[in-house]
Amino acid sequence: MSQRKATIIDQQILDNKVILTLHVDADITDFEGHFPGYPILPGVTQIDWAIYYGKKLLNSGTRFAGMEVIKFQEPILPNSVVLLTLTLDANKQKLHFAYSSKNSRHSSGRIKLLADE
Repeated sequence: MSQRKATIIDQQILDNKVILTLHVDADITDFEGHFPGYPILPGVTQIDWAIYYGKKLLNSGTRFAGMEVIKFQEPILPNSVVLLTLTLDANKQKLHFAYSSKNSRHSSGRIKLLADE
């Protein structure tokens, strides 16, 4: 799991939705070894950040119970600026996430998160 998160440039919080503008700093350790000569942000890091910010900003559960419709379309490179959009469907206990930038959709999906015990 990621030790350090991206730098938040801007955040908008609406009832059950958060939009974060993130600068994905090149010195995030998750880039190391993934992949030598062509670093990309690992998918597991993207999911980790979605869960982390879902809990922190939308008070979602954090007990992982599965994923649905996960798609990784375009790599997130060091020093990228991306939007992370999170929407919580509390009734279904699902956190929808999407990473995008000006010209790309990077990844998206739904994470089933149960309430903390």
